[in-house]
Amino acid sequence: MHDIRVIRENPSDFDAAMARRGLAPVSDQILKLDEERRSKILAAETAQAAQNKAAKDIGAAKASGDTALFESLRDEVSAQKAAVATMQAEAKALDAALTERLSALPNLLHADVPDGADEADNTEVHSWGTPKELGFAAREHYELDCVKAGMDFETAAKLSGSRFVVLSGSVARLHRALAQFMLDTHIEENGLTETWTPVLVKEEMMYGTGQLPKFGEDSYQTTNGWWLVPTAEVTLTNIVNGLTVDESSLPRRFVAHTQCFRSEAGSAGRDTSGMLRQHQFEKVEMVSISHPDTSLEEHNRMTRCAEGILEKLGLPYRTVVLCTGDIGFGATKTHDIEVWLPGQGKYREISSVSVCGDFQARRMQARFKPADGGKPQYVHTLNGSGLAVGRALIAVLENGQREDGSVKLPDVLTPYLGGKSVMNCDGSLS
Repeated sequence: MHDIRVIRENPSDFDAAMARRGLAPVSDQILKLDEERRSKILAAETAQAAQNKAAKDIGAAKASGDTALFESLRDEVSAQKAAVATMQAEAKALDAALTERLSALPNLLHADVPDGADEADNTEVHSWGTPKELGFAAREHYELDCVKAGMDFETAAKLSGSRFVVLSGSVARLHRALAQFMLDTHIEENGLTETWTPVLVKEEMMYGTGQLPKFGEDSYQTTNGWWLVPTAEVTLTNIVNGLTVDESSLPRRFVAHTQCFRSEAGSAGRDTSGMLRQHQFEKVEMVSISHPDTSLEEHNRMTRCAEGILEKLGLPYRTVVLCTGDIGFGATKTHDIEVWLPGQGKYREISSVSVCGDFQARRMQARFKPADGGKPQYVHTLNGSGLAVGRALIAVLENGQREDGSVKLPDVLTPYLGGKSVMNCDGSLS
């Protein structure tokens, strides 16, 4: 959501900001709608004042015994009352139309975001590790001998259709171990507060973080109106929905491990093999509620939290700043962290860490009270994967693969696997 006052004061700057998003100028349309709305509100308020005055005059006329004047004023008030109700309804409709128009527009981009058309124009800002030479033809995760018995796409298709998987045995245990390891690291080392939230949310919660109304087709809605969360960003961020918190409580840093659900609308034919793109998956999600003055610093901190997980797992990665043509709707700046997948011979996204400024806070009406007693201000919100559990599973399997079809697992996972460090060809752990 955008501040209409900023658009009124700097319409050309707003259009220039939208142009970076590839959108045509919109300020004229918005300001015309805003002017109609304000004119109708003023007319309604003026008519309401006249109605109130006439209502007082009715009392005076009645007290004086002037029946003709009393009846005339009564008829006038009745007519004004109907006119005021009509104008108020029109003003409300115009206000809703303006809100709908503004809510469909993406966030303004930070000046540091590079211009570009698509992911090919993203800018690498950091890398860690070197993809190792395996000495044999790398296989994708679902092709490895050790996972074939524990990664069942056929049964999942029978149960639910395409883009689902049934994990069992050592593969399921490794998947669980990864999630537990990520949570423990974020809680014990990175200072995030462990949180458990619902995966079914009200429509206004999806609106608050920007999934609605524009991207409804990307998520699933139940018959009674709940939405399945595409990520715990929705629930964690909306913890402050409608609240005015103390400045001293910022930043608020949350982490949650949840199931996530996405329809993958528009992704037909992309990553159909294996676990890379699923309708149901798990993520360990980080969310920060920040003071505006420190949100970019918090963005870098959250990025390091996600990068640190990959470093502990020994997985080569690179971090890129998303360009104007690739960044998401609600973000003002985004770091994508891409992990090396030997089976594909390229880096693939495993975390996206975004700072949203006050964009979501305006939709949620989430503010903080300054310590100096000034007027409440909107908080800044940030979110990021820390990490996508299924993609981490893929990366661990592919980077640790050995020629015989077994996998050497990262040492940091050994305590979570009962002291085991290898997934053998038959799927057992040793």
